[in-house]
Amino acid sequence: MSRPGAMTPDLTIGVVGPHDLVERVMLMGHAAAPLPCRLVAAAYRDEQEAPDKVTRLGPGVDACLFASPVPYDLARRSGVLTMPATYVQLGGAALVAALAKAALDPRVDPQRVSVDVVSRADVEEAYTDLGIPATDVHSRDEPGATGTIAAYHERLSRQGITTGALTCLPAVAERLQTAGVPVIRIRPTSAAVRTALHTAALLGAHHRLEESQLTVVLVEVPTLREPVRRAAPRYWRDELRLSLHRLLVQEANRINATVWPIDDHSYLVTATRGSVAAATDGFRVLPFAGRIRDELGLAVEVGVGMGRTTHDAESHARAALARTQTGKQAQGFAVDREGRALIPAPRMPPTGTTALKPKGVEVLARLAAKLEGGDTVVDAEGAGKMLGVTPRTARRLLRTLVDEGLAWPLPPNRTPQPGRPRQLYRLIVEKLGPR
Repeated sequence: MSRPGAMTPDLTIGVVGPHDLVERVMLMGHAAAPLPCRLVAAAYRDEQEAPDKVTRLGPGVDACLFASPVPYDLARRSGVLTMPATYVQLGGAALVAALAKAALDPRVDPQRVSVDVVSRADVEEAYTDLGIPATDVHSRDEPGATGTIAAYHERLSRQGITTGALTCLPAVAERLQTAGVPVIRIRPTSAAVRTALHTAALLGAHHRLEESQLTVVLVEVPTLREPVRRAAPRYWRDELRLSLHRLLVQEANRINATVWPIDDHSYLVTATRGSVAAATDGFRVLPFAGRIRDELGLAVEVGVGMGRTTHDAESHARAALARTQTGKQAQGFAVDREGRALIPAPRMPPTGTTALKPKGVEVLARLAAKLEGGDTVVDAEGAGKMLGVTPRTARRLLRTLVDEGLAWPLPPNRTPQPGRPRQLYRLIVEKLGPR
């Protein structure tokens, strides 16, 4: 719970590490942190479990505190870190304390040991402070599996190069003890744990402020901005606007945002940076564009802006929109509150997307090749002439395009003449890619 009178909501910090360190941090409690916080334990038996533990913590964690650089690096490399993270430093006083224990062990010569995780610079600094040469001290600071690091220590010991091992990893210590290799655990000092908790709390608070930053999304629809074509019914644009507004409201509700139309062809969505980041894979994909394209067959132009005020955020969104309208890439569609383009590192495209059915794509391509003047609205009779088939066959093919998400049925064009109203379809030629 929050401390009395605290203005900042409680932060949640996930503590990821071996059971003994996690228990130690939990016992120290949130009193060691500079801000009110809640600690959530995520203990493991082996460092390789760190990514899974972070995933299990879920999105409700404001920051992660790792036991050492090893689990932190494993989680970072696996891509599961979506929140700020830090780790407990194991050099300095922690390494000096381990060397003191090694000096008390008659089997171990502190000048002939192997050390893992701690950087070589930290090792040499500690030995220099103690006035001991580190010439015959072997260190390995690159990450690796528990078995690999244990084998490193054991090999040096078996060859008589070292007299013992100093390890930061409890699983490595267990393996070396089983193998009969003298081993000393490098354990973090209480001061190092407090410092790490302090850092994690500050990172989490900053992250929460960033996530709640005001963000404005401008959505423009070129199709609705263009003049009405003769082939389209008079009120199909109104139907499109209603359908688009309904869809945007649904998407806005999903991310706790608000939406309202600006004019006949553009909309403004007000949200937070965190909600928009979640809906755009960290600002890597245009918000709302995919669903609008798939369900309504409309291509949209989007600009995202952040700012300290609504005016600033909207100004930045308009600048981002102008950049995407003149450029050929979707990247850079977001502008931060300083007015700089926000271009995150690209990721591999998601797998498992459903491929378009060849038959529908082929029909759409044939129709698109015969469209004139950029018009994408057809009926069964016109499609039949372009494909060289009867209107009945063309009607069936157009329904197939609708089923495959390659066309969108427009409201029937009702006329005073008797008979069946003429059904129009908008072809989603954007799914064919650049032509």
